Amino acid sequence: MIGDDTIGLLARSAAQVFEVAGIGVIVAGSLVAVVLFAMGMVRLQTYGQREKADDPVAIFRRALGRSILVGLELLVAADIIRTLAVDPTIDSVLVLAVIVLIRTFLSFSLEVEIDGRWPWQKQTPSTKEGGP
Repeated sequence: MIGDDTIGLLARSAAQVFEVAGIGVIVAGSLVAVVLFAMGMVRLQTYGQREKADDPVAIFRRALGRSILVGLELLVAADIIRTLAVDPTIDSVLVLAVIVLIRTFLSFSLEVEIDGRWPWQKQTPSTKEGGP
């Protein structure tokens, strides 16, 4: 039979894995966003306005926003695992609730910023392609 110490160790380890994954996604996504921005700037300098080039800043913001969203989701998962499996006191659950509320608000705000529309609005043909 698995003891409480083993379950606690597994939960802490799982929470750490999710935290590292969340941070990794944000860092890797940020690097990808910078590379996409640089490529967009080179394309813009090379072709100018002759070719319909996407706005490098918009591409950067979308890529960075998406990586932050995924990273936040992984960090919320880590907080949930740590709070409920490792230290389920009323104080820790209240702190978790505040953290989840703040991160949910951030996720919601980023989603609106990336898509340019409220989540409950239908996608128009222009927003399906990732831009306004």
